[in-house]
This record gives sequence, C-alpha cells and structure tokens, in this order.
Amino acid sequence: MRIRSLNHSVYQLQYHIIWGTKYRRKFIIPVVKQYLLESLYTTIKKYPTLHLFTVNTNRDHVHLQLEAPPSITVASVVQKLKALSSFALCKRFKFIREMYLDKEGIWSVGYFVSSLGLNETQIRRYIEWQDKREVPQTIRTIQTSKQKRFGFE
Repeated sequence: MRIRSLNHSVYQLQYHIIWGTKYRRKFIIPVVKQYLLESLYTTIKKYPTLHLFTVNTNRDHVHLQLEAPPSITVASVVQKLKALSSFALCKRFKFIREMYLDKEGIWSVGYFVSSLGLNETQIRRYIEWQDKREVPQTIRTIQTSKQKRFGFE
C-alpha cells in the first residue's frame, strides 16, 4: 500500500467494498460486466483523490478495492458509484430497465465495507478470483463471518 498525502493529512486507507443487485437478480453477464467496469473506471477518473485497484463481479454482486482520502466518506463514494453505474447500465441495457421497471435503482440498498491492512494482497487475489468457478483454499479463508452475515458469500 502506498502512503498518500493531501494539504493537511497523510493517509493510507484502502477498502474492500461489496454491493449486490436488487433482489439478488443475476443480470451481470459478461457484456454487462464489461460495461459496468468501464462505467466504474470512468466515474473514478472524475475524482483524482480516489484510486480503484481491483474490480470484479459475480452474477449478482460487485467487489472492488478502492483507496479514498479521509476527507471523503466511504458511504458517499459507494453512493456515487452505485448511482452512476445504475444510470449507465439502465441507459445501455433495455433488459435491465425492464427487469427493474418502476423500481428505484438496480443495486441493493446496503453494502459491505472492510478496511484493508496487511492482508491487501490476499484481498486483491480474492477479488480477482470472483468470476472463477473454484476459489483456491487460501483465498476462500477470507470469506469472514461478516461477509456471510451480510449475504455476500
């Protein structure tokens, strides 16, 4: 992890963030995934103090590794990423618009966040393995009870 600085602070804050689709609908197929990743990277580029390291998806949820300064709350970052990606996906894919007709957004209301410390490499590998069939045992060990409690298995 890299130490960064702003005018009045020095920080090293990385997060593992997960959010799911509304009603756990499995609409993140490869073409949607590609467009979603482009949308997330485009959004992050607008904010020079945010750094996106790893992003991956399963069919019904999104994992990302993100660095943010202490002056920006994780909740505001997640809100912005979910809102803009929801808008972009609904605009591009008619089947998603129809799937969530008369609903507010395509993402579930909540999210999971964990700060990264010395296990950054292990978390990165876990995120990268999300779209693989079989997760190696060493990576599987970081699926903590917190993640299971929030339904992100």
